[in-house]
Amino acid sequence: MFASVLSAAILGVEVCPVQVEADVSNGLPSFIMVGFPSAQVKEAQDRVRTALKNNGYQFPPKRITVNFAPADMKKEGAGFDVPVAAAVLAAFEIISSRDVNGVMMAGEIGLDGEIHGISGILPMVLCARSLGCRFCVVPYENLKEGRLIKDVPVAGVKNLKELIECIQNPEPYLKMEIQEDISARNTDKGMDFSDIEGQEGAKRAAEIAVSGFHNMLLIGPPGTGKTMLARRLPTIMPGLGFEEKLELTRIYSIAGLLSRENPLMNERPFRSPHHTSTPQAIAGGGRNPRPGEITLAHKGVLFLDEMPEFSRASLELLRQPLEDKVIQIARASGTYSFPADFMLCAAMNPCPCGYYPDLNRCTCTSGEISHYMGKISRPLLDRIDISTEVPPVSFAQLHCGKKGETSAIIRKRVEKVQKIQGERYKDEKISFNGQLRSSLIDKYCPLTDSASKLLARAFERIAFSARSYHRILKVARTIADMEEEEIIASHHIGEALSYRAFDKDFVIK
Repeated sequence: MFASVLSAAILGVEVCPVQVEADVSNGLPSFIMVGFPSAQVKEAQDRVRTALKNNGYQFPPKRITVNFAPADMKKEGAGFDVPVAAAVLAAFEIISSRDVNGVMMAGEIGLDGEIHGISGILPMVLCARSLGCRFCVVPYENLKEGRLIKDVPVAGVKNLKELIECIQNPEPYLKMEIQEDISARNTDKGMDFSDIEGQEGAKRAAEIAVSGFHNMLLIGPPGTGKTMLARRLPTIMPGLGFEEKLELTRIYSIAGLLSRENPLMNERPFRSPHHTSTPQAIAGGGRNPRPGEITLAHKGVLFLDEMPEFSRASLELLRQPLEDKVIQIARASGTYSFPADFMLCAAMNPCPCGYYPDLNRCTCTSGEISHYMGKISRPLLDRIDISTEVPPVSFAQLHCGKKGETSAIIRKRVEKVQKIQGERYKDEKISFNGQLRSSLIDKYCPLTDSASKLLARAFERIAFSARSYHRILKVARTIADMEEEEIIASHHIGEALSYRAFDKDFVIK
């Protein structure tokens, strides 16, 4: 007998439907798997056969052939156990082949017949919706995640017995209630901008960066609050829309980083990889490419603490995703596109010891300082819109007893500025000033005569690249939007120029 069950394979962040076909015929007893399965998938034959035996399903000695179609795509992971078991059961006529038509299945089976959760359930359910499937069968552990998609019936099963019952009579499993609210999550992590003492200039730069979704670099000695400020950036970002939440949840589902209790991603991500992270960990990849740190930071913040300590390869790979908001991973099996629309926030010391230009404390030679600063290439710096210094905090600022503005107050201003940008760029397929293409600069960044003259003088004093010139205008556009000004004035340009901490010799007279 022949039977076929629908499942899916994950390629990058995309999902490809896979037909799991089983055929039982006379011949030498065997269990053969074809269709380009990986070693993990091939092990399913032993797991499934043992699980069926331990649950009382004894089969006559037959030749069992399982095929995964399409055969030119490699199948990875343990999620094919459930569809293989269902296809074999249907081929032996223990369940009807008609009952598995139009049903997508995924899950891992233990030797005792228990069905365990897997990663990537949400994108599989989305794939099932696009294919018009009747319903989905997933591990009970993944039921909350699967039911995030309201217009696709999803059933959760705990073991082989429930799997067979669900296939034969799905209604009780489709109506099964979930106790907890899947959208409930405690977002209070105890971090607020009011915790930062002093650093009004850096906080102003952070508000501008978040308002226009600009990349930012913080430069200052140790202990001045660079990391503290960076970790509070998500608290002043506007909340996510439901579609953005689903997009993030899909990425984290594939990466296997979702909480089983609260699977919906309600918060903007904040990713802070260690400086020893490899380029593959930052960009993503592997034999079957999976999301890296820049994709996990999608719609949120990627924070690189001690930026010069990262390897040159890890830093330079950021150049393409910072411009294109996607990253392309090429493998022999194909090219994979991962979303990478993140805000880069980096922090660094001004020298190896961290105390330059305080010559009473700095022990670095000029050569050491030049070598340290040179670890970050100019092309990468050109892609950072805002570069600001974070100076040491004075005793009076630490003990003044006066709290600064809360994240909620700043977030309201940010939301107002982002609403202005959303209205302005509604026909341009962008949302923020930081995403402005060079072809749109002249259209959306009009200057007053005094602003134009100031920018011209600045251009004469320092050799700005064309990219740096455009970055300055983007930041000035955001500063003007914060004041609800349509025309960029000279003081907007002046403040934008001040956020060029790497160009310390630049002084306008």
